[in-house]
Amino acid sequence: MSLEAYLAEISHADRPLAISKLANLSELSAEELASFVSAWADMDLDRRRQVTSHLADLAEENPNLNFNGIFMACLNDPDETVRLKAIDGLWECESRSLIDALIIMLKEDDEETVRAAAATALGRFAMRAELGKSRPEDRVKVENALLAAIESTREPIDVARRAVEAIAPLNVSRVKQLIEQAYRSDDFRMRVSAIYAMGRNCDPAWLPTLLRELGNADAEMRYEAAAACGELAEEDAVPHLGELINDIDSEVRLSAIAALGKIGSSEAEGILHVCLEHSDELVREAAGAALEELSFEKDPMSFRIE
Repeated sequence: MSLEAYLAEISHADRPLAISKLANLSELSAEELASFVSAWADMDLDRRRQVTSHLADLAEENPNLNFNGIFMACLNDPDETVRLKAIDGLWECESRSLIDALIIMLKEDDEETVRAAAATALGRFAMRAELGKSRPEDRVKVENALLAAIESTREPIDVARRAVEAIAPLNVSRVKQLIEQAYRSDDFRMRVSAIYAMGRNCDPAWLPTLLRELGNADAEMRYEAAAACGELAEEDAVPHLGELINDIDSEVRLSAIAALGKIGSSEAEGILHVCLEHSDELVREAAGAALEELSFEKDPMSFRIE
């Protein structure tokens, strides 16, 4: 079936959408992409939402499928849901053109949810910049766009907090100041984002704050603090994380186990072995998975833990 015929087929909203056939839209040429965009403009809204949602799922499930051209085109779709799915679908895209598109969305999109998603997506490029995997001018563009969103008095809290999380990997004093300011915020959501940002910032200086937040009365704060400790990979956090293995919140318990697995010291490994006898099945499974990962890192030829 030709691409034109297939596009005509999926354009009929009254017909079932064969998800497996959507793989035909992978790796479209420039000419084919132009045909897709033309057909897309006349497609029913519900069908556009269906297609982008399934394409995003397929891209995540199968790394050999590439719908980046379609997702880039869908960033300009008039529908908020389609634009959000397009951003999701581009989660592995490293094209420099995506940086510019996301910055425009962060600055100009009418929908708060889309601006927040654009900020989060720019966080990948902030991380690449800090790792020296992008051009200096791209780093500057990403940093300036995120700073503008954080410092804007017009942006709602959900956009600003995502921008704080996104800019966190950049190892500059201004970013550390912003994280500290976010942590001192009167808004609980911003404080949660600050804890998450501390982990992404990977500065051991945040450890005392994170250890203190492991004892926070709020489960979400304990969860993020545990996860951030894992990102810092500081062995001093291990005994404190061990105390969370019996936390009243199951998500906190799992976050602590994941953090212990990332730290991977002998003390952390010992706690994970103890967790194999835990009364919570999810804790046992998570500890087993963490130990398997540690075993593989030490010896890729090692056998799986039974």
